[in-house]
Amino acid sequence: MYKREFDQLLASGSLPKSLMLYGDNDYYIDAYTRRYIDLTGAREGMMKLYFDEYDFQTAKNFLGQSSLFGDQNLLFVKSDRKIPKKELTQLIDLAKRNENNFFLYAYAGTDFKTMTGAFSKKNGGEHVRFFAPNLREAAEILQRRASELEMEIDRYAIEHLAMTMGLNLAMAVNELEKLALLNRPVGAKEIDEHVFSLAPMAMDTFLFSLFSKRPLEELLHQLSHLGEDEYAVLRAIEYFTLQLLQFHLYIKLHGAPDSAAILGYRLPKQLEQQRAQLAVRLSLAHFEKILDALAEGELAMKSGGASHKETLFLALLIKIKSFLG
Repeated sequence: MYKREFDQLLASGSLPKSLMLYGDNDYYIDAYTRRYIDLTGAREGMMKLYFDEYDFQTAKNFLGQSSLFGDQNLLFVKSDRKIPKKELTQLIDLAKRNENNFFLYAYAGTDFKTMTGAFSKKNGGEHVRFFAPNLREAAEILQRRASELEMEIDRYAIEHLAMTMGLNLAMAVNELEKLALLNRPVGAKEIDEHVFSLAPMAMDTFLFSLFSKRPLEELLHQLSHLGEDEYAVLRAIEYFTLQLLQFHLYIKLHGAPDSAAILGYRLPKQLEQQRAQLAVRLSLAHFEKILDALAEGELAMKSGGASHKETLFLALLIKIKSFLG
């Protein structure tokens, strides 16, 4: 089933007892997760099992118990790992058997083909696949959110933000909410000043190379192909450093990375693992030195004049590399 069909199903008043949400649109998956939870009326009687928290026996016991007060029970599993079909079938059956039980599975992985068949209509289930939005769809969603935030932002700026974030709706909405804090009209200029673009992959490659302690000659070669001025690269390094610090602290507390919990949106698995690997190599003292150097370097570049900007920026890179070892 696709989004439009699912909207029609919900509009008819029909609510599946078990539901699987999946696909290439984290924003829609999260939005319809919230909608389904609200429609079940089971927010107070919900068990959440995120990623490695999923345990079949725990999930089975939850759906197998009866509420003393006839309240709604909802098992919500969110994971990028497949649940074995035998386990899925039992959970779906438990939800079907009890009128007060619901089961929601938000799948963040890509290998979904062997699981969707378990969510059949005869078992009280449905599965909904979401696709990445086009520019028009992304702009409409961002425009609605901007209206809710009472932001003054024109259509061109909305589309510019969507493209800057590579049409990743979850990330674009997150950045829009940050821009709302400016409390003034927002245009393309403000977006370029305050939002780090995800579009140029060359920048991502450079940042990983820098924090992976690649040779200076390699970094300079990559810089020459970026097409960005020194201040833009400096802001990107600062943004990336803060991201790594967030990963570092989260992994210390929870033992494993979860970009959705850390950043508010899910990174592709490869990028999540790369950031985690870089983050655990650094200590809090490393982060403090790098952030201090960035602040001092920016001040020196702004006070040193245009003629010294490039030299001061290269000195800053060398200093950061020395902290990384």
